[in-house]
Amino acid sequence: MKPVRWLGSSRDDMREMPKPVRAELGFKLEQLEQGFSLAPPHAKHLAGYQPAVDELIENHDGDTYRAIVTVRLEDAIYVLHAFKKKSKHGIGMTKQDQELIAARLREAIADHENRRQRAQKGDQRDRP
Repeated sequence: MKPVRWLGSSRDDMREMPKPVRAELGFKLEQLEQGFSLAPPHAKHLAGYQPAVDELIENHDGDTYRAIVTVRLEDAIYVLHAFKKKSKHGIGMTKQDQELIAARLREAIADHENRRQRAQKGDQRDRP
């Protein structure tokens, strides 16, 4: 199983979502931890990010909630962003959300590289 690593305020943001949404998104994260892949409508790939980024989607009381994750780094699942979709039109997200996801993806890649380098040097701090 891959551990889940939360970046920025993503964990706190998810905790502020309605309980049914947290439960469903949490279940989807568990499935990813166990190596399952999620297909639409429960998840979809977000174009334009390398490594690939996926969006977990949950609808509740007429609102759409999203958790943005990358499972493409070998050591962990990184939760980059969690939020309630603001726009009532279309499927897009705000430029601010896009920029935040890009910045946190860079942070995830740097964290992954640091952990990988420490492991190669024999640092045992990150090992179970």
